[in-house]
Order: sequence, then structure tokens, then C-alpha cells
Amino acid sequence: MLLELVVENYAVVERLRVHFHSGLNLLTGETGSGKSIVVDALGLLLGARASADMIRTGEPRARVAGIFDVHDHAAIRRLLEPAGLEIEDGELLIEREILAGGKSRAFVGSRPVAASLLKELAPFLADIHGQHDQQLLFSADAQRDLLDAFAAHGDLLDRVAALYQQWRSAAAELEELERTEQEKLRLLDLWSFQRKEIEGAGLDPGEEAALQNERRVLQNVQRLQESAATAYTAVYDGPESALSLTRTAAKRVDELCRIDSSLQGLREHLQAADLGLQEVSYALRDYLSRLEANPGRLEEIETRLAAIDRLKRKYGQSIAEILTFLEQVRCQIAAVEHAGERMDALRKEQARLAAEFETLAAGLTERRNSAARKLEKRVEAELAELAMERTVFRIEIARAAWSVSGTDRVDFLLSPNLGEEPRPLEKVASGGEISRFALALKACLTAPSSAHIRTLVFDEVDAGVGGSAAEGVGRRLKKLAASNQVLCVTHLPQIASFADHHYRVEKQESNGRTVAVVEELDAAARTREVGRMLSGQKLTPEALKNAERLIRMSVA
Repeated sequence: MLLELVVENYAVVERLRVHFHSGLNLLTGETGSGKSIVVDALGLLLGARASADMIRTGEPRARVAGIFDVHDHAAIRRLLEPAGLEIEDGELLIEREILAGGKSRAFVGSRPVAASLLKELAPFLADIHGQHDQQLLFSADAQRDLLDAFAAHGDLLDRVAALYQQWRSAAAELEELERTEQEKLRLLDLWSFQRKEIEGAGLDPGEEAALQNERRVLQNVQRLQESAATAYTAVYDGPESALSLTRTAAKRVDELCRIDSSLQGLREHLQAADLGLQEVSYALRDYLSRLEANPGRLEEIETRLAAIDRLKRKYGQSIAEILTFLEQVRCQIAAVEHAGERMDALRKEQARLAAEFETLAAGLTERRNSAARKLEKRVEAELAELAMERTVFRIEIARAAWSVSGTDRVDFLLSPNLGEEPRPLEKVASGGEISRFALALKACLTAPSSAHIRTLVFDEVDAGVGGSAAEGVGRRLKKLAASNQVLCVTHLPQIASFADHHYRVEKQESNGRTVAVVEELDAAARTREVGRMLSGQKLTPEALKNAERLIRMSVA
């Protein structure tokens, strides 16, 4: 239940704070006074789209805040827990701030949250019904959704939707396979050739670098022989070789160590150097023994590297990329070779899913038909209280294309006049009849709850309504307010007379600017307001008497 609404710098509102109560809360005022601003502001708290145009001229931002009574509301608590939010003292503070750049910020309990959270909370806080919602009644999809809401078979709808999505997924995959099958068959010869060519080459990831190194050696055999021989002589062969000089130095150090043992470390270093030079000399000697010109082997290497280069130009910049390409080709060939098996499996899967979908959808149709008969009677009973006692309401359910909602098209048919066949709403109902029909439908879809009082908001529910019909609308709103908090904007005194709490919205001038204010009326002010609504600009004694009579009759 909405306890308090604060609006700052929004449209023509500078600042207002309104306290609402349980029961029927009615807002009245002259045309253009800004009555719908309260409803629009509440819509922002429920996640409606924000726009910089809403900000009062000359102000940097607009702000709307609302306090809701949500004592022991488990569903709201579950939505708040993931964000680390809690309900304090049974009340929930929701705020929305609109900045001049068009961006908006949302807060719950003074902590910033995503605006999407407000939309998730909205169904548990308030339900706003305006003229736009009446236009939606003309949509077959909206009518089907309303019937489903009345039937309360959400679990079955979810199962039907899931099966449909699975069936569509299988159908889409099958269509894609069938569409591309011929093209892939044409490509199969090319892929087979590519696989054979690459596999026939017997590539090894590291062979190119090894071949390139071997080629460099064979191309420079004489130079390598000369350099290796010179190095061998310098290290090992001759009186001036590094090994000979090292051994001479070692003898002198031995003599030193016999006198000074602290030089023992030098002896060890020279011994290590001797061993190292021997290993180098052995390696150079082995290398020289293996070095020989081999024109035949060089030609083989050139041929192999040329073959690798040809494959690189066609399939990748390296052997690793060529092998990756080969794996892709193998997968494509396997997919084509097994496409028939996959298509057969998909056809069987699609047929199975289709049969399950038809069975579930048939059950959904049966439930809709059963619910439709009940809703017809309920709506007709509600319409009778709204001075439409001869109206016939029928719900027609016809076969439609498969969708996530089943196989049904739902049409609401109405016959406001005796003897006429029921026809689609938009073809037979006047504006006032649509308004009353929408209220009757809302009454049937709103289940009373003793645990949590919801807020129902009606904007312009009296459009096109007058006379006894207006009184019927007032009585129905009053009945709704017995188990729900109802906020309603009205132009009609017959409806205003039923208020439990009456608010007047008017425009005033302040510092050369127009501002909208909202005032909760006491009994005397309420009578005057209803009288004004009866008489127009000039409040007459007769209008006051009629207003008193209307208010007395509303509680009778």
C-alpha cells in the first residue's frame, strides 16, 4: 500500500507531499490542473521510462519518492535480498531522480539500484490502469494474456513456451542443414583434395626450422671447415694452444700451492678449464669429421622447403596453421558425412517435440475454454453493476499459428445492446462502455488478499461515462477499495462522492510561475469540491445541497 508520495521539480510541481490511506483515494480538479501528474510520478517509481522533459523548467533535476507499506511481504523480500537490501519497519522507500541530461537514477532504501529492479517490484506494489491500457484491450494478444491471468495457469504456459522454443530450435537447425546440404556436397570434393594434399605432405611442426638450418650448413661447408679447423688448432693442437697454455699455468700454480695453500682455489679453476677445453676440442673434432659437401642432400632440402612454401601459400603462414586448417577440413568432411544422420535425428526430435507441444497446447486450450466461460459470467455480473446489465460478453477461442503461447487466438466479443450479436470490442463499444468494461475486467482479475493490500490506480476510468453509469463506476471502485487501496483520478461528481479520502489538485501562481498543489480535503471542503464539479465555476447553494445528497447516497 502506498503511504506517501513526494514529488519535486516534476512538470508543474515544485514540491508536494501527499499522504495516502487505505480505501478509495480520489483525486479531482479542473481540466488541466495536473491530476495525472500524481499517477505519472507513481509510474516512475514502478520503473516507467524517464525523460528530461519531465523536469520543471529551470531546474537541474526532478525527484519522486514513495513509501510503501510492505509488512511481511515475502516476495518483495526475495527480490531485495540479492541486492543486499532489507525492509525496515515494514516500509519500503523507493526514489527516482531524473537529471537534465535525460539520465535517471533509482534508489531503494536510499541505496542506488538498477531501474530494472523497480519493474520487478512493481507487480507487488501497484497496478496502474490508464487510457493507454484501454487501447491495449483491442489487441488479441493482450486479450489472451488477460484470460491467462484470470485462469492462473502460469506453470502450464511456461511448459508450453519451453516446448515451443525447443521445437523451433530443432526446426531451425534442420532448415539450416537442409539449406546448406547441397552447397556442402559441392565443397566435399575440394575439402577431400585439401585433406589428401596436406596429409600426403606428412608435415611435422618443427621440421621447417630444422631443414632451414641444415640447408645453411650445406651451403657453407668449406667456410665452416676452415673456421672449425682454426678453432681446433687454437684450442688443442700446438704448443701455443689454449690447452697447452692452461696446463703450463697449472704447473706454476701447483708450485705456488705447495708454499701457499690459500691458492688452492686457483688450482681447481685451472683443472676445470682444462676439462672444458678438452670437451671443446673433442666436439670440434667430431664436427669436422661430419662436415662434408652433399649436393644431393641439399637438393632434397630445397625441394622439401619449396613444397612446404607452396602449402603455406594455400593454407596458412606456418606449418602449425596448415595443420590447424587440416583439422578444420577434417571436421567439415565429417559433418557432411554425418549430416544425413543428424537430419534424421532432428526430424525425429522435431516430430516428438511437435507431438508433445500439441498435447500440452490442447490442454491449455481446454483450460482457456473453461476459464473463458467463468470469466464471461463474472464480467457480465460486474457490467450489470455498471449500468450495462443487458450486455453480453463472449470470449471466442480459435485455432492460430503455433507460438510460445500455444495454438489459440483469443478475441473478446461484446454486445452492449439487446438483440445484437457479440462483436469485437473496437467495433461495438463506445468510449464510456470501454471504460466500464475495463473496470469490470480489472475487478475480475484482482484477487482480494488479506495478507497484503495492493494499490490499484485508475486514471481516466470515467472517460465517456455519465449518469447512472457513473454512479455504478463509483460503487464498483468503492467495492474494490474494500480489499485494495484504490487511487483514482476522476472528473465526475457521482464517482467523487464515493471517496474515503478526497484530494483536490489545482494550479496556483507562485513567484510569477504556475505550480500544481494537492490538498487532502476535510468533510466541508469535500462537499464544496463535489458541488463545484456539479455546477462548474460558480458554486451555488443548490449545487451544495446536491453534493451533500450525493455523498449521503454513496454511503447508503
